[in-house]
Amino acid sequence: MPDLPVWLLLHFLLAAAATLAARAYALRRRLLDQPGERRSHTVATPRGGGVAIVLPVLLAALWLAVLAGGKDKALFGSFAVGLVLVAGVGWWDDHSPLSPWFRLAVQGIAASILAWGLYQAGAGPWPALSALALALVLVNVWNFMDGIDGIATSQAAIAATGYLWVLNGPWAALAASLLAACLGFLPFNFPRARIFLGDVGSGALGYTLAALLAVSLQGSSLAWPLLLLPLSVFLVDAGFTLISRMLAGERWWTPHVTHVYQQAAFRFGHVPVTGVYFLFGAVTLMLMLLLSPMSLPSALMILSGCCLVLLALWLGARKGLKV
Repeated sequence: MPDLPVWLLLHFLLAAAATLAARAYALRRRLLDQPGERRSHTVATPRGGGVAIVLPVLLAALWLAVLAGGKDKALFGSFAVGLVLVAGVGWWDDHSPLSPWFRLAVQGIAASILAWGLYQAGAGPWPALSALALALVLVNVWNFMDGIDGIATSQAAIAATGYLWVLNGPWAALAASLLAACLGFLPFNFPRARIFLGDVGSGALGYTLAALLAVSLQGSSLAWPLLLLPLSVFLVDAGFTLISRMLAGERWWTPHVTHVYQQAAFRFGHVPVTGVYFLFGAVTLMLMLLLSPMSLPSALMILSGCCLVLLALWLGARKGLKV
């Protein structure tokens, strides 16, 4: 594990500088998200800023692959290849919209590469399949939930903090890189967005978190339900919104503004809604940290209870907002 304060500062500064460069590039190329019926913003805003998070995380993964021993070297290499694929197809989509099914296919390849790397590192077939599923789910959850200023990046920073605390050695360093990169990007995206993550950023955040979670599930002493707690706020909103759209017969894969956070932002503004989601995320993080000695059955009860509370709040918010 590199010297943590220096490592964090380096990745923070790299992300901040890369965000400025990405914004200048987006303005020059006219890569702007225009306001519309299916958008939560009212001013044309540059997109693709998430490349500034991808860059330090990718460089960190490559550096850690060079320093790591045999099994970790292969896994870091697999992660880096998958990250390039997910971020690359997102970057392409930010420039020229692609078919969602093509994006999903590329994401599936990236998830398979991550799963293969985990299997090669000594995990069994079930953990490898779990990594594949986690990557596909979290890439798309973060894409679904990246709709208002600061929300996707701040939630990723919360989860990265949790995995930094859980993991050791080079994977803790990768979690620290993600945390610092999010913090370097966040001032340009919140409280007023001067640039958006874009698909390059939202997909990369989900993919990196999936890798950190998959490794945590293998190497951590925490019961696995606790490791899901920092993701539960996004999983509940994205998951139940998706289910409700499917049940309503809607084209669920198309852009929309029916998430609770989007409807709340229309009424109350981006800043308070992102702040409330941050508060909920921080509570789940604290639960994970404080309850770390808990047994599997107790941890499962805590996760179930937390999700039920979030679901009740989600249902109440939908009713109040008349989504």
